[in-house]
Amino acid sequence: MSRSRTAMLAALTLVAGGTGLALTAVPAGASAAAAPCTVDYQVQNQWNTGFTAAVTVTNHGAAKSAWTLKWSYAGDQKVTSGWNARITQSGTAVTAANESYNGTLATGSAATFGFQGTYSGTNAVPAAFTLDGAVCDVDGGGTTDPGGGTTDPGGGTTDPGGGSTDPGGRAANPYEGAKVYVNPEWSAKAAAEPGGSRVAGQPTAVWLDRIAAIGGVDGGMGLRDHLDEALKQKGSGELVVQLVIYDLPGRDCAALASNGELGPADLGRYETEYIDPIAAILADPEYAGLRIATVIEPDSLPNLVTNAGGTDTTTDACVTMKANGNYEKGVGYALSKLGAVPNVYNYIDAAHHGWLGWDSNLGPSVQEFRAAATSNGASVRDVAGFIVNTANYSPTTEPYLKVTDSVNGQTVRQSKWVDWNQYVDEQSYAQALRGQLVAAGFDSGIGMLIDTSRNGWGGSARPAGAGPLTSVDAYVDGGRVDRRIHAGNWCNQSGAGLGERPTAAPAAGIDAYVWVKPPGESDGSSSAVSNDEGKGFDRMCDPTYGGNARNGNSPSGALADAPLAGHWFSAQFRQLMQNAYPPLP
Repeated sequence: MSRSRTAMLAALTLVAGGTGLALTAVPAGASAAAAPCTVDYQVQNQWNTGFTAAVTVTNHGAAKSAWTLKWSYAGDQKVTSGWNARITQSGTAVTAANESYNGTLATGSAATFGFQGTYSGTNAVPAAFTLDGAVCDVDGGGTTDPGGGTTDPGGGTTDPGGGSTDPGGRAANPYEGAKVYVNPEWSAKAAAEPGGSRVAGQPTAVWLDRIAAIGGVDGGMGLRDHLDEALKQKGSGELVVQLVIYDLPGRDCAALASNGELGPADLGRYETEYIDPIAAILADPEYAGLRIATVIEPDSLPNLVTNAGGTDTTTDACVTMKANGNYEKGVGYALSKLGAVPNVYNYIDAAHHGWLGWDSNLGPSVQEFRAAATSNGASVRDVAGFIVNTANYSPTTEPYLKVTDSVNGQTVRQSKWVDWNQYVDEQSYAQALRGQLVAAGFDSGIGMLIDTSRNGWGGSARPAGAGPLTSVDAYVDGGRVDRRIHAGNWCNQSGAGLGERPTAAPAAGIDAYVWVKPPGESDGSSSAVSNDEGKGFDRMCDPTYGGNARNGNSPSGALADAPLAGHWFSAQFRQLMQNAYPPLP
């Protein structure tokens, strides 16, 4: 749990903070004005063998272009991971040096970084700190009282006020009991469409799809702007902000429409120019009261499973990304850095049932997810859950058919549409996937998200009941609410509608239905468009295209006159409202 800074005037004082008691120590008579620097060391959370801490160093001397803070522990504390600083340890001595993006430290300004560590016995606050060799005063500092409600990280923690949390103070389900951030930029576009005011107040995710998006593109809102607005929307309750982390090297190796700005080998840039600045902003204590749900790199890891070798869906670009390991390393780095921020909840993208639902794909996908979640500094504890159907159209549930149904001795799995898949909808896929992930070593408390922004399939084409029993294909095609030509079609689908409205805890194992893909934002252009965003032209977005191996060589089903991916597509938004299910008022 986050704790507010408290200036202490006594040598030892007990103060109330967060959800428990904080034990705070300051040298008597300390004076910030008399020292060249001040350090505030706060142990934010503590359990039997570990802790997280936030350190703020304020410079009272000459301006610096780089800085190094040092301290020593009296006990056996060991730093295991950190964020917003490069932290090393030798014996009891710890050194924290600035990252490339936060080295400037003007007179009177401060830098904040954090870390996770282990300990046994006591976890005393360090007695002294030096900034570039100069001794600092200690302003604040503290530890979490073990009686305040924390427990061993293996079983989660219980907040003394009630409610299940983990050692980082996270809620078991961040969406439960919380509002969700409404992006004012998307809301304004929706409200400007005829009838759009009916959905303009719905929460949607903010996509950080390039480095420039962190600061804001073309005068638009940047990450800090969104977080500041979220604080205004939050009020006295809880609020979730949804961010899509989407800028991997060689991004989306199987779909040109969503290619990105970084080349296949640009892992260093991804880490230092993209993830590190995002982590630094999210770790700002000003935003500690927000719950931040991140969707980690849509489509990346699933592409390594199905499109990186040995099948007719293989692409050279995916083969390259599997060989160089930069998808796994990038995802691992993002999980590690963002997961170290106590109020961040990471959800890894797990594609959809029409991609990974076959026996031959699901098991390897689970292993791929675990490999990425344990690479480049990450652990499975950095994962709050997984999300399915991101920016896709697969229905949450198929009400008129089940995978166990049979017609004239043939199972639904034998139909041309299902094609031996184990699942016919996203909820059954998500729940089954969750079970396999837990069996593979992910925490038993992980939750699933389902993107329902465009999977309603209402309107006049929606079936009212099961299909005829004349054949298994007639039964499936007549009763399925998913009206796509093929389940592999993904770009600006004709006939689609808004799906279930964002809802917390709608089913067992499901943290929330969410609108991650903002309705009305294009999947890709229907013809080639010159741009500086790294986005190519994918024929799957061309309504005249006859298809490829990934969609059974079927027509694309895409809408005409679509703009670049992420750009506003008015015609699509109006169609989504018209075909919404449940229907709009």
